[in-house]
Amino acid sequence: MGALCRFEPISRCSTEGRSNQTVAADLDGTLLVSRSAFPYFMLVALEAGSLLRALVLLASVPFVYFIYLFISESVAINTFIFISFAGLKLKDIEMVARSVLPKFYAEDVHPQTWKVFNSFGKRYIITANPRVLVEPFVKSFLGADKVLGTELEVTKSGRATGFVQKPGVLVGEHKREAIVKEFGADLPDLGLGDRETDHDFMSICKEGYMVPRTKCEPLPRNKLLSPVIFHEGRLVQRPTPLVALLTFLWMPIGIILSILRVYTNIVLPERIARYNYKLLGINLIVKGNPPPPPKKGHPGVLFICNHRTVLDPVVTAVALGRKISCVTYSISKFSELISPIKAVALTREREKDAANIKALLEEGDLVICPEGTTCREPFLLRFSALFAELTDRIVPVAINTKQSVYYGTTVRGHKSLDPYFVFMNPMPTYEITFLNQLPMELTCQGGKSPFEVANYIQRVLAGTLGFECTNLTRKDKYSAIAGTDGRVTSSNKEKEKEKA
Repeated sequence: MGALCRFEPISRCSTEGRSNQTVAADLDGTLLVSRSAFPYFMLVALEAGSLLRALVLLASVPFVYFIYLFISESVAINTFIFISFAGLKLKDIEMVARSVLPKFYAEDVHPQTWKVFNSFGKRYIITANPRVLVEPFVKSFLGADKVLGTELEVTKSGRATGFVQKPGVLVGEHKREAIVKEFGADLPDLGLGDRETDHDFMSICKEGYMVPRTKCEPLPRNKLLSPVIFHEGRLVQRPTPLVALLTFLWMPIGIILSILRVYTNIVLPERIARYNYKLLGINLIVKGNPPPPPKKGHPGVLFICNHRTVLDPVVTAVALGRKISCVTYSISKFSELISPIKAVALTREREKDAANIKALLEEGDLVICPEGTTCREPFLLRFSALFAELTDRIVPVAINTKQSVYYGTTVRGHKSLDPYFVFMNPMPTYEITFLNQLPMELTCQGGKSPFEVANYIQRVLAGTLGFECTNLTRKDKYSAIAGTDGRVTSSNKEKEKEKA
């Protein structure tokens, strides 16, 4: 029946007087610009599964697309689901859906559909995708009230079987049945879709509009209900089949290049390492006028940096052209051994950390990242104020990075691999901007409180970088991504290899 219906394009849909009405919208190709869910299956296969599972999924693409076009949309989606999910723990799938996928979904929202969807008081998503994948994003960032999606079959031990619960993948008539079951006689006021298999559910809504297959720019991420500040996963770009193929082909080259970049710079003096950076394709941009090294018998300068990757202190030393020390939240013995600069782990015991920082300043210049963890997006986390009490020789340093293929930070992954992932990018870019030393009147010696000093530096760095200040902390990041508080206890310090 649905196939005989003809629906107007969404451009003709009015958004006036919709605040008390209900909308039911498809996801891929409707609320999202892309019509394919492959990238999100790939992210689950890679982040919750393994590299081998991801390669198998990629190899299946021609076969699955043939099935989709000539045999059955439902069978094609079932195949992707089986390869991506079979044997995975449900909690790992949920973690990826919460911490990895929102960033990629947020970069693909259809602007015209979002304008219509956002005008409704009650919003429902009806999708062939597994509900567990899309629910965290659409509820948090699109304001959806409920998701009607394909339900995964899970064993008593909490692992996905790779199959789906009855009635199966929600396409065609199954979408219609799901709508009737959810709403009964009080059917949605509006149905939105993009393909013929959406006609079945759209035809029973009071109105229905189609999203045409026309190219358009995705909605700017700052137009969503909330920004994506924290996210996990190693891949920078949305892994379409072509992007995924190029990413995997680059991986062996990137590994060799990364090993060269890491280990050839360990033994080189910082002044020479900068030339080696150029030779090995690392783009280091230095702005501003850094202070000269401290005179013998005088304490060093405290460089206060925002935190983008684990390599921030090392690259700052290369930009300065001299040895400096740094403090981190935690560091493994191996990382400490291969670090080209002195790295000392903080204990989170205030008096002990203050004594260590003072001692390091007596030895020379010191780098601290008071956010306590990295942030990939253009936001600055709250600055710890401890550093402001210990010296009045403070130089803010604004750090920005560009990673085109792999992210060099992780919460749930192997943190000891973070520097290697940074240098696996074809041309990783670091931009280091040295700002002026804080005048005496803006330090604690000048009468400011430590919190005032920390907040001032946060604002100055944010202004320089074009970032936004937040009051979020390491605890907020780890809670959002991993469901923990981010603390390193004595029993697992060795497991946390580097600061995230």
